[in-house]
Parts: sequence; structure tokens; C-alpha cells
Amino acid sequence: MERTKTIETFSILGECMRNWGESKDKSEINTFVADEFNEKVESTIKTSIIYNGWFSENYVRQAFLNLGKILNKEELTQWLDKYPVVSSPKNVGLILPGNIPMVGFSDIFAVIFSGNKAIIKLSRDDDKLIPLLLGIITYLQPELSDRFQIVERIKNVDSVIATGSNNSARYFEKYFDHLPNIIRKNRTSLAVLTGNESVDELNLLGRDLFDYYGLGCRNVTHLLLPKGYNLNNIFGAIVDYGEVINNNKYGNNYDYYKAIYLMNQVVFTDNGFVLFKETTDLFSPVAVVHYHFYESNQEIEDYIEQHKDELQVIIGKNYEKIGNSQSPSLTDYADGIDTMSFLSDL
Repeated sequence: MERTKTIETFSILGECMRNWGESKDKSEINTFVADEFNEKVESTIKTSIIYNGWFSENYVRQAFLNLGKILNKEELTQWLDKYPVVSSPKNVGLILPGNIPMVGFSDIFAVIFSGNKAIIKLSRDDDKLIPLLLGIITYLQPELSDRFQIVERIKNVDSVIATGSNNSARYFEKYFDHLPNIIRKNRTSLAVLTGNESVDELNLLGRDLFDYYGLGCRNVTHLLLPKGYNLNNIFGAIVDYGEVINNNKYGNNYDYYKAIYLMNQVVFTDNGFVLFKETTDLFSPVAVVHYHFYESNQEIEDYIEQHKDELQVIIGKNYEKIGNSQSPSLTDYADGIDTMSFLSDL
């Protein structure tokens, strides 16, 4: 496989994805791709929204934009520089998630760039957009059609990368224990605030909380706050994100948990589109944010250490930049496992 040519192919795709994400005029998109796919992209976006109520047009386009930003020649070349192309290609089974639009595409292009073949089991929640992207790259570079296959069931593979819940992970671990594998379980993200954040920073925190309605492992579900912190600081800054309540699925979650908390006399704070509940529990349901207070840096370190195997991203002054949780780089691997090293060593 000629990696340089494939980098160019994915760079063209990235350029188009950035433009589709920004809803730019057809004339601003690579014409070689736009002439063939522009209408198909728009119709596929609309179809994916119909089939999955969590896939709003805004967030589908945001996913296009975020993926497109990292698919550029410079970053791809730098990323791949330390990974060799395998001399003996293997069939790599990919069981993809569907919680966020095209979230499994990074595993697919990692397998392709490694020189292996991706045997892909799509999630039923995201089975429209990824085939579209694969169609574009094979249009640009036809020989890549040999580097992937979409299947109904994973079989006859040499290794597996599977992403799912803790329950499904137990099944995956048992079923694929005889193969080299990466099995990803439930993870979430944490924000550590100091109390000195600006209004603009707290507004950006809303992106970490509400992008993709909070469904991603990179979404913040828990806030660590300094003792005495006034939640109104956050409420005033995140008011711009209130439109999430207009999504029926999100709104149903909000109504459900509000009713449950009221019936069970659970103390919570409500700002009209999200519920804040004080608890040390890391994971929170959609439309709920958990928080608790700390009095020392040691308490922060202890909490992080306690949950290190459940955390994807930590946001805050001394951690990842606030507002960037859903903009991972090529080296921000899921679960902190270097996927490319795994694929290169098969």
C-alpha cells in the first residue's frame, strides 16, 4: 500500500468534511468530490437524522468538522511517521459504537493506514454516514476497496477492536479471548474547576457538557468544584446551550429524571434544561450533571486515582483545555491505548 497516496486521499476527504461541516457552498468544496457526492452527503445527513433521533443536523455537521480538522496531510504524516506499514496484512474485526456520528471512523482509517484490512460491524445507530465516507475514499483511490469490508457478523478475523458497554465488553472478552484484542468499556470525562474560571471559560464548559447531548465518553458528566462554589456561576454561563431541551430524546430524559428525583425527594438543582445533583458518582444520566466539592488538591488526586480506569478526559486548568473535550487529536486514543501500535504489531 502506498501510504503517501492514501494520506493525500484522506486529506482530500478531510477538506471536504470540513466544508460540509461548515455547510459551505458547493463551489468551495473539492470539485472532484463535490460533483459526485455533494447531493449524496446532504441526503445522507437527512436520512441519518430520521433513523437516529440523537443525530441532529447540527451535531452531524460538527462531527464532520471535527473529523475533517485532523484529516490533513501535515497531521496525518506526522502521526504515521513512527508506525510502519505491516508486511503481512491481517483481518481486523471492528465492532463500532453509534453514540456519536461517525465516532468509529477513526478505528477504520487506523486499520487502513496500518496496512491491515478492516472487517467492519457497524452500529445500527450509525450505519449511514460511515459507508458514505468509505464510498468517497474508494472513489478517490479505488484500490482502498480491498482494505475494508462491511459485514453483519464478525468472523474469520485475526484480531478485534470492539467498543461497547461494560455488559457487552464481558461478552466480547469471552468471545474473542483467543485473539489479540482491544475491548473498550464505559468511560466518561471529568472537569476540575478552581473557581477562577472566566465567564468565557465556563461558557466553553457547556460544549464539554452538551455537545452530542452528552452521549460521548469525552463528554463531562461530573464536576469537581472547590468548597463553597456557587453553581449560579455555571448556570449563567451555559444558558446558550438550552436548546438541547428541544431534542425529544434529551427532553424525555430531563423529564424522567426530574420526576424520579421529585418522587424520591432527591435534592437537585434545575436550570430548565439540565439537572445538577450533588454526589460522588462519576457517571450521570443524559440531562443530569453530577458534582461534588473538594477542599484540597489531594482530594482531587484521590478521586482521579479512584476512577482512573473509567476516565477518558480530564478538563480543567491543569488538564485538558476547557471546551476541547470533543476535539481529540490523532494521538488521543480511546482508553489511552495506542491503537496504531497495536495494529502495527499484529
